[in-house]
Amino acid sequence: MLHRRAIFGAVSALYAVFIGAVTLTPDPFGTGVEGTIDRVIDAFSQHPLTAWMTYDVVEFTANIGMFVPLGLFVAVWAGPRRWWVGIVVGAAYTIVIESFQGILLAATRYATLSDVIANTLGAIIGAVLARLIHAFVVARAARSSEAGSVR
Repeated sequence: MLHRRAIFGAVSALYAVFIGAVTLTPDPFGTGVEGTIDRVIDAFSQHPLTAWMTYDVVEFTANIGMFVPLGLFVAVWAGPRRWWVGIVVGAAYTIVIESFQGILLAATRYATLSDVIANTLGAIIGAVLARLIHAFVVARAARSSEAGSVR
């Protein structure tokens, strides 16, 4: 059990560092990535079914997705009674990131309220997902226990 906990702790810490590396570097994209992203989004915008897929939509969705694991990991660490800590930590982390971007990286990064909203929404989804998974596991264990005691 301790071995799994240590591995999960390492994965959680590495993921938090990954988010920091993605969001707190002066250059938001590696060389050539921005042009590729723009070309792909432009290609999608040329078709009626995917014209809604703008850079802002893709960025907002990516920000949500990036914070889902963080909310989930923190909620699992906090436990089923304090699953909401995943939301609080996710919101606090994004406020720190956006503040850092706005104060120290203002020349190349933009601190936006929409990023705070998207990142916090991702943390909410992750924390709620952790809570739902825990409830499912507990219910399944209870059904399994009941089935074993009936025999």
